[in-house]
Amino acid sequence: MEKDSIQAVLLTESQIAERVEQLGKQISQDYQGNDLVLVGILKGAICFFSDLIRQVEIPVNIDFMAVSSYGSASQTSGVVKILKDLDMPIEGRHVLIVEDIVDTGLTLNYLKTNLLSRNPASLKVVALLDKPDRRQIDIQADYLGFSIPDHFVVGYGIDYAEQYRSLPYVAILDPAAYQSQAKE
Repeated sequence: MEKDSIQAVLLTESQIAERVEQLGKQISQDYQGNDLVLVGILKGAICFFSDLIRQVEIPVNIDFMAVSSYGSASQTSGVVKILKDLDMPIEGRHVLIVEDIVDTGLTLNYLKTNLLSRNPASLKVVALLDKPDRRQIDIQADYLGFSIPDHFVVGYGIDYAEQYRSLPYVAILDPAAYQSQAKE
């Protein structure tokens, strides 16, 4: 069973809700009067994105991108692929990337470079989680939910091999859960 592989709850549902509300208020203040597009990065950011847009108190447009650098592995491959691109043009618009986690920084760096080439008025990032100990590229989120230690985490949209996304909290996955799958 899914929950049997959870080593520990890192962030509770209420901790996440409180921080998402704070981020929504800050983003609303900072972008007041601007044409803002929130770009959710699928699939991991879906819970964060859904909760965040309900806390942003200004009109926004939304769009999604899907990228992959993991596949079903627990370590990034370092190769980023766009699986779904934006549906709307972002030229001249203020864009806020909504990301679940900044880990090595490779995916976020790729996304920022790609989106900046489309000439937005501004481009910033809001990330729920940051693992600074894993960083390979010097890149930071402009808005951050939580900085966490270097553990493999799941829940609140974040998966391992398409499992655990529906957990309402962020948890540390027992290494035995993904090490045993890697051997198969």
